[in-house]
Amino acid sequence: MESDPEEIIDIYRQRWEIELLFKQMKQNFPLKYFYGESANAIKIQIWVTLIANLLLMVMQKGLKRQWSFSGLATMVRITLMYYVDFYSLFNNPEKEWEIILAAASGATPEPSLSTEGACKIRQVGHFG
Repeated sequence: MESDPEEIIDIYRQRWEIELLFKQMKQNFPLKYFYGESANAIKIQIWVTLIANLLLMVMQKGLKRQWSFSGLATMVRITLMYYVDFYSLFNNPEKEWEIILAAASGATPEPSLSTEGACKIRQVGHFG
């Protein structure tokens, strides 16, 4: 009862931010099971999830095009195993997907499109 009302409001605001972070993590990084049974293994898995969440938040802030967090997380999950320029892909996905699909099929992309992404995929040689 002796606390300042503004201080209490600030504490609840911070608590709400933590709840939103947990909600975001549960929706985008499902931790259905842990890979290890020790306390250290569980801590490592949670830290990796927090780091991945932070990296996606930084990436989201650096993009010119607006993405929902869950949409961005899904797209990163889909393209993670391919060598692509993520910022180019996520700022102009239609153009980059044409390049990626052309590289996957072995076709040459249209001359109006940049072939940088296609060349990177061909150099890696991994597209399945």
